Amino acid sequence: MLSNETKIDPFTLEIVKDSLLATGDEMFIALAKTSMSPIIYEVLDYASGLTDAKGQLLTQGNGVTGFIGMLSFMVKQTVEKYGETGNLHPGDIIIVNDPYGGGGSHLSDVGLVMPIFYDGEVIAFSANKAHWTEVGGKDPGSFTNDSRDIFQEGLQFPSLKLFDAGKLNEPLVEMIKANVRFPDLSLGDMWAQVAALKTGEKRVVELCEKHGKELIVSAIRSQLDHGETISRQELTKLPKGTYTASGYVETDGIGNGPFPIQVKVTITEDAFTCDFRGSSPQVPDPVNCSFTGLASAVRTIFLAITNPDQNVNDGVFRPLEIIVDDKSIMSAERPAPTSNYFETMLGCTDLIWKALAPHIPDKLAAAHLLSVCAVTLTGKHHDTEEPFLIVEPSVGGWGGAEGQDGASGQFCVLDGETYNVPVEVAETRYGVMIDEYSLRIDGSGAGQYIGGKGVIRSYRALTDEQSATVTFGRNKYRLWGINGGQDGSLNEFYIHKANGDIDGPFGVYPRYQLQKNDVLKLMTATGGGYGDPMKRPAEQVVRDVKNEYYTVEEAEHVFGVSIDPQTFDYKESANRR
Repeated sequence: MLSNETKIDPFTLEIVKDSLLATGDEMFIALAKTSMSPIIYEVLDYASGLTDAKGQLLTQGNGVTGFIGMLSFMVKQTVEKYGETGNLHPGDIIIVNDPYGGGGSHLSDVGLVMPIFYDGEVIAFSANKAHWTEVGGKDPGSFTNDSRDIFQEGLQFPSLKLFDAGKLNEPLVEMIKANVRFPDLSLGDMWAQVAALKTGEKRVVELCEKHGKELIVSAIRSQLDHGETISRQELTKLPKGTYTASGYVETDGIGNGPFPIQVKVTITEDAFTCDFRGSSPQVPDPVNCSFTGLASAVRTIFLAITNPDQNVNDGVFRPLEIIVDDKSIMSAERPAPTSNYFETMLGCTDLIWKALAPHIPDKLAAAHLLSVCAVTLTGKHHDTEEPFLIVEPSVGGWGGAEGQDGASGQFCVLDGETYNVPVEVAETRYGVMIDEYSLRIDGSGAGQYIGGKGVIRSYRALTDEQSATVTFGRNKYRLWGINGGQDGSLNEFYIHKANGDIDGPFGVYPRYQLQKNDVLKLMTATGGGYGDPMKRPAEQVVRDVKNEYYTVEEAEHVFGVSIDPQTFDYKESANRR
C-alpha cells in the first residue's frame, strides 16, 4: 500500500495520466457514435470526462468549449446531495440540468453523473453533459428567447437518481417521454450518455486493478498539482497590473436592454482575478447566466491566455479568482430564465478579452462574432409529413491578430470544436432546402490583418407553417478592431418571402412563421481588423480584391491602393508612404 506521501516514478505517472486522458477521449467518442440527434453526433454539442472523488475535473473531452468546468460543478452538487449522507451506491446514475448550480447552462443541456467505486469506495466520477433536442417547455426545441421564467423552458432535473444501485427509475423515464416532443431523440441521447459513463467506469476500474487503488489516487493528486504548477508558471509571464473593460448584453429578448456589464482584471504573480461587480442585475428574460456558466466562461479565456495546449483539469484553475454581485445577469438565481445564457457568457468572455488584448497581442486577436447565433427551426417534412426540428449554432468571422488574418466561418469561442449540420444531412432530415452557404463579403474588418468573414446560410421552407426562433446576439454593436484596425460587422438575419417582400434585419426573434418557399437568410459578422489598413501590403490588398473580400473602391479608400479591375495593376497612394 502507498501512503499519501509516496512518490510515484515519473514513468508510471505519465502512463496513468495518459490512460485517464484516453478514457476521456473514449467516452467522448462513445457518446457521439451512439447518440440519436444531429446536435450531438454532427454538431458535437456535448462534453464528457472524469473527476476525482471530490468533483475536481481530471480530464474532459468537449466539443463545446463553454462546458469547461460544468462537469465538476455537476459532480460537486451530486456529492453534496448524496455523498455526504452516504446515499451513493455502485450503479447509481444521477441526472441533472439545474442551471443555477449543478448544470450551469440551460435546461436543454442535460448532465449525467456516475460514481465509480473500487473496493467499496468512491474513487472517481464519470460525467457528461449533452444538448438534448427536447426537454419540453413552451416552444419546440425548449430553449427559446422570450421565456419569462425557468418553468417555461422545460423539465428540470435537480440531481435525481436515474439509476439507483443499478435499477432504472422507470417512472422518471416515463415522465420524460410524456413531456418532450421528440422522445425517441431525447431518450436515445440519454441512453448514449449512459453508455459513455459506463465506458469511463470500466476503464478506471481496469486501471485500479492493474496499478492498485492507492497508486491511482496518488497519481490523480499529482496530476492536479501538476496542472496548477503549469498555470502558475504561465501566470508569471503575463503583464502584471489591473485592466478594465465594459460592454453590453444587447437585449433580453423582449425589447429590454442593453444591459451594462463590466470587469476589472487584476494579474499578480500569484493570482488572476476577474471582478465583475457593478454589472447589470438579472433580467426578466433568458439571457441570464448562472455563476457556474460565468466560471466556465472565465476558465475558457484564462486557458486561452495561459496555455491553450494544456490538458484541462481543475488544478489548472487554482490561481483563478472570480468576484461577482449576487443575482446579477451573470450570477442569476432561481427562477430567472436562462435559455440564452450563452449570450451573457460570451459577453463576459469578451470583457476579459477586450481588457487584455492590447497588452498581450501575441495571444488575443480583435473581436470575433461574439454570439452562438442559435437557430431553432421546426415544421413538417415535405415528404414524410413528420415533424422535424433543426437546432444548431452558426459560424462567423474571427478577428485579425498580430501576424495573421482572422479565420473565416468559425464558431464562437464558447462553441469551440463544434460543427454545422452538413447541407446533405439537413436537406434529407428536415423540411428545408439550403439555397446558399457562402462567405459574407461586407467590406468590414479592414486592417493590416483583416477580420475573418462571416457566412450566409439560407434555409428555404418546403412546407407551410414552419416556425423559426433565432437568437443572433451582437446585432447592435459592431465587433471591435484593435491597434487601428476597423470594426467588424453585425450578426443579423432576413426573411425573403415567396411574394418578393423582404422582412428584417432582425437580431432576436421568437417563432417567426415561414410559409412554403419563404427563405430564412442568416448572416453572421465579419471579425474586427488588427492594425492600420494602410500598412497592409499592397500585393495582399490586390489578392483580397481578386478574392472579392473587398471591392476596388474599398481598396482605394480604405487601404490606399488603386487597382485596375481589368488587369489588377495597382498603384499605392501617397499616404501609405
